Parts: sequence; C-alpha cells; structure tokens
Amino acid sequence: MYQEEYRRWLSADLEDADLKPELARIEGNDSEIRERFAVSLKFGTAGLRGVLGAGTNRMNIYVVRQATQGLANWVKTQGGTQTVAISYDSRLKSDIFAKTAAGVLAANGISVRIYDALMPVPALSFATRYYKCNAGIMVTASHNPAQYNGYKAYGPDGCQMTDDAAAIVYDEIQKIDVLNGAHFISFAEGVENGRIRFVGDDCKDAFYEAIEARQVRPGLCRTAGLKLVYSPLNGSGLVPVTRVLNDIGITDITIVPEQEYPNGYFTTCSYPNPEIYAALELGLKLAEASGADLMLATDPDADRVGIAMKCPDGSYELVSGNEMGVLLLDYICAGRIEKGTMPADPVAVKSIVSTPLADAVAAHYGVELRSVLTGFKWIGDQIAGLEAAGEEDRFIFGFEESYGYLAGPYVRDKDAVIASMLICEMAAYYRSTGSSIKQRLEEIYAQYGRYLNKVDSYEFPGLTGMDKMSGIMQSLRDHAPTEFAGQKIVSVTDYKDTEATGLPSANVLIYALESGASVVIRPSGTEPKIKTYFTTLGKDLAEAQAQKDALTEAIRPLLA
Repeated sequence: MYQEEYRRWLSADLEDADLKPELARIEGNDSEIRERFAVSLKFGTAGLRGVLGAGTNRMNIYVVRQATQGLANWVKTQGGTQTVAISYDSRLKSDIFAKTAAGVLAANGISVRIYDALMPVPALSFATRYYKCNAGIMVTASHNPAQYNGYKAYGPDGCQMTDDAAAIVYDEIQKIDVLNGAHFISFAEGVENGRIRFVGDDCKDAFYEAIEARQVRPGLCRTAGLKLVYSPLNGSGLVPVTRVLNDIGITDITIVPEQEYPNGYFTTCSYPNPEIYAALELGLKLAEASGADLMLATDPDADRVGIAMKCPDGSYELVSGNEMGVLLLDYICAGRIEKGTMPADPVAVKSIVSTPLADAVAAHYGVELRSVLTGFKWIGDQIAGLEAAGEEDRFIFGFEESYGYLAGPYVRDKDAVIASMLICEMAAYYRSTGSSIKQRLEEIYAQYGRYLNKVDSYEFPGLTGMDKMSGIMQSLRDHAPTEFAGQKIVSVTDYKDTEATGLPSANVLIYALESGASVVIRPSGTEPKIKTYFTTLGKDLAEAQAQKDALTEAIRPLLA
C-alpha cells in the first residue's frame, strides 16, 4: 500500500521542487519509503507536527492543503464570520505553509486574516479573538529541532482547538486525497479577490496595549536602570518583545547577535528550546561579558521564555519553569495587593505536573489555585469558564512547568511577550529595593520549604515508539508498584479515571510517596517521549536532590 502511494507521488507533477529529488533518492529503499508513506501525520488537538519532507508522514504543502481542507469543511458548518486568522514563525517553509493554508481557505469561500510578517503564538490567539474568527492557524513546530514544522489549530475563543472539534476535522481530513483533494487558489489570487487580508495595525496595537495594561507597577521600569541580554533564538519574539520592553521603559537591551534575526536552520542551537542550557549558552556568555542583570530567551514561536538571573557573586543561574512560575505568582499577588488592583476572589491556574510550591504561595495570598491537565488549552478553558460568568478579570496568572506563562485573559495560550515584560519588571523592582530575583527565590524557599522539581524524559523513536509507550503505561496500571526507592506509595491518581479526578480523561499517573514527594508519569502529547516529573522536599537542596536521584534510579527500569 505505501509503495503504491510512493509511486503515485513519484509520478505526480509536484509543485514543490524540493520533494522530487527526495523521492528519487529513496527509490528502492523500503524502510525509507515506509517511514514516509506507511502512515499519515495525525491531526490532533495540537494540530500537525512532523519532519519536513515528501510523503504523507511528513510536513509539506500537500499535507498542509489536506489538513486545511479538513479545517475548512468544519468551519463551513460553524456559521459566524467564516474567517480564519493565520500566523507563522521563522521555521523553514513556515511562510509557504501559511500562504498555502490561506489559499485553501480562500478557495473554500472562507475569509483569511494573515499577519504580513512572522508573529508569535499569542499574537495569533489575539487576532483570532479580535476578528471574531471561527478558527486560527499557527504555523510552527514550537521548540522542535530545525527539521520539523507543523501547525497548531485554534478555536474561536483563541484557545487550542477542543478534542471534539479536532476529531471532526480529522474525520474530514481522512476523506480528502492528499495530492489533489483540496480546493486551492494562489495566495496572490486570494489577495486580489479580497478573501485574504492582512492583519491591521489596529489589531497589532491592541495586542500590545492589552499586554502593557497588565503591568503590576506601571512606570517602575523607566527609572530602574535594568540591564538586559535577550535572545529570540532566531524566532518570532524579536519585534514584539523589544517593542513591549521599550514601551515600558526598558531600553538597555543587548540582543544576542547570532540569534537576533529569523533563521529556520537554528545554526547556533540545534534544539531551540529555552528549557535547555545549550539554547541559552550564547546569551549567558554575553550576559557575563556585559554584567547584565538578567538574560532571557524566547522560543521560535515566542510562547515560552527561559531566563538566567544574576547572583550576588556575579555568576548566572538558570531559573526553572516551576521556579519562575512561583516567582511570578508571588510578585503579581504581592504587587497587586499593594497597588489595590487585586480582583475579588482571584484565580490562578497551573498544570497538574507543576510544582505544589505554587499551591502554598497562592494560599498565603488568599488566591484560589486550580490544577488542570497538562496543555495550556486547559488553562484557557478555565479562563473561558470565568468569561462565561462575566468574571474573566478574576484570572490573574496561569503557568506550566515547561516555561509557559500567561497573566490576564486577553489571549488563551501561553505568552512569552507578557512573561518577558513581567519578568523584567520583577527584576527591576527587586533591583530598586536592593534585592534580586535570586534573593527573593531563596526567601520563598525559606518560607515554604526547599522544593525541588525535576523532569526526566525517555525517548521512544520510530514507528513502534508509540506502541512501546502505550505498553509501558498499561504495565504500570496492571502491575502497580507499591514503593519507589524504599519509599512507600501512599496513593495513586490515575487521570484516566474521570470520576476520581473530576477532569477529562488523560494518560497520566501520579504517585504520592510517604515522604511528601511525588512522581508523575505521562507520555508527551507532541513527541515520542515518556516524561517523569519529580517533586521532592528537603531541609536543603542537597537532601531534595538525593531523594530525586534515588527515585530516578528506582523508576528507570520500569520505563526501559
């Protein structure tokens, strides 16, 4: 079957000149052909994501057309404005895929609002809401290596598409021939006939105004003298992040020159993920050379941000996603109470795999902290519930341990632009009081206990990877462990049991241990990985780390 499909592609008159040589090169190589044609890229709630190249299991203009036709079929049943917003980042072919999607939508009589240059995830979410669109498309593969691209599909609320809607789109995609089943006109024709229009300056300005309205201490940064090193990691963050920082008065910004401008090859960091040290290395060297107060980096689609903070001895220390989530929650709560801008009955939201230290901080400030499934759409879902009750202003902050943050209900996905603004404002504030982010973090640990949160990943590549992951998760359920590293398991929460959790079903297991530590095991939703999340609590960092190391050794054989 896959050989037949390969031969059909090989003999077709393909519009993308890059695909023919690849198809010719793999002729006679069964494993390479099977890898590209035995399956199709699955359209899930995160949309599409895959390696660039030829075939049904690769990202190319034909797979994009097929997926977008499926999306168009769904949009046509939805009434409303019959409009879809589109944005894209710096990845290879992102602009081509964005314009391809626009051409399919326009051919289906659907109006398109597309950004005239690369813009990040939160800008797409904002435009979807601003233009009251039926859907949004963000062409990106987030922080994956350079050979990947994809697209995220959004619903009318600017949140990633619901499971139900994605399932309908996927069913529609199945009916469409990948090579010639999609309706399509050129981007130029769509612009000429008025179906495709660019996002206006009014929308862009409203996006920046919505972010800047969420300052905790307006005006503070103009006099604080904060010195910043910033890297957009060759992605879409440069324009929006520097615009907002300049607007609030942070002007001493040194951009990492090798990572300043869009470059989908990511030649300076093979894995442009602000969670990992290698992506921040050039920025750290520049920070050390310039004595910057802070170094931050946003990922290619600028929905996540990682930072390094300056310590009292002049060295720089990376801040984890959990630590920054807690620091921002603490700063927003304290600052808004001080300024009298805290809403009544404030709500913050975090994912179930994020640190319980946030629960303690929220309780201290009288904030309701809700825990939701992993994936920022579930945080967006909580905002939507508040909005439906006319109470969206109760939402003050949401975060995930994977470096995603949002303050305010103006978009429904994580936003590295507002996170960068608030992190810089927080650093400026502590600097102005003779303190620092590092000092405040140590005070938080002294007040609530020394929490340590670490994540380990186990990779399962290839066509059999998903089956292996499924088997491991099933084995953990069928042969439930009773202890890890000599620590008794006092409770297990299986998130497939919706009655027990009150949340939608998810393939997640959480083990609570007698020491107060916890272990979360879940397959990644976007990569062939099983992730283990450890929370340990000790009298100091060394004790918490020793607990974590023992747990890692105990769990590794179960996931091998």
